[in-house]
Amino acid sequence: MPAIDHAEATRLWRLMCRIRRFEDRVHADAEADRLEGYVHTYAGQEAVAAGVIPLLRANDWLTSTYRNHGHAIARGVPLDAIAGELLGKATGVSGGKGGSMHVADQALGMIGAMGIVAGGLPIAAGAAFAARYRSEDRVAVAFFGDGAVHQGAFHEALTFASLFTCPVLFVCENNLYAETTAVDYHLLAGSVVAMAEPYRIAARRVDGMDVLVVRAAAAETLEEMRRDGRPRLIEAMTYRFNGQYEGDTQTYKPPEEVARYRARDPLGLFRAHLSSGGIVDERTLDAIDDEAAGEVASAFVAADAAPWPVAAAVTADVYTGDPVEAERS
Repeated sequence: MPAIDHAEATRLWRLMCRIRRFEDRVHADAEADRLEGYVHTYAGQEAVAAGVIPLLRANDWLTSTYRNHGHAIARGVPLDAIAGELLGKATGVSGGKGGSMHVADQALGMIGAMGIVAGGLPIAAGAAFAARYRSEDRVAVAFFGDGAVHQGAFHEALTFASLFTCPVLFVCENNLYAETTAVDYHLLAGSVVAMAEPYRIAARRVDGMDVLVVRAAAAETLEEMRRDGRPRLIEAMTYRFNGQYEGDTQTYKPPEEVARYRARDPLGLFRAHLSSGGIVDERTLDAIDDEAAGEVASAFVAADAAPWPVAAAVTADVYTGDPVEAERS
């Protein structure tokens, strides 16, 4: 693993613990039928969000997917605002209207979390084009899964970004399954990296279970992008520990495959590295993990106690002005 100091190590460990403990709680609540709507958890993929998003500047953009909780936490969306959104409360980051699939805060540069597969890629490319057009020093990052490469929007976004020299980083979280279809079956190109080549986009594949490997690759890639303004692609090989959605029985996953990736849990790998290398001691690691679990519990207590949206809010964020006046005009 690349080198890391104590301060940065504890920051990364705290972030990964917050994501994992949040998703553990969401998984438990979904199994107990305490959540409404579709829920897609991020457990197992923490190294990708933690390795990329903290490197972004405050004015950079990012687009997410329906598996967005980890991205939102890494970008700094408060845990109680995410919990409130999952519970449909007025205090939710989207006012309780988006639910699990649409957790995003535009004030933090999260343009949106898209329920449409590959929906965020052209939006991120457009944001990056706007930055170039306005001569602004900012970049965009678009997260997507391996299944998104079969959508036209993927190819359109890469074409546009390359043709118009847009500083956008496409991050593929290749968790080996497009819903229930194994990547070995559906990805005839052999890799997502190979699919970037025809568009003249520099791409690299990294171990998405190792946060320091992801972080090093992302840091180098972002530096290159800020220097030359050209798009890049990172394919992070990762694995989702839970189903495509909560309630998915995952019978399509071979048991030996599950065991192999569970043994490479990104939190376990990072913890072992920090402890064995004398970077952070076990007691501190445990304390941070416990603190993260407590923060998650407190966030859901606050969300449970939060008010429901008022009836008048039903038209908010739908019309540009007063709906009655809009109808009259």
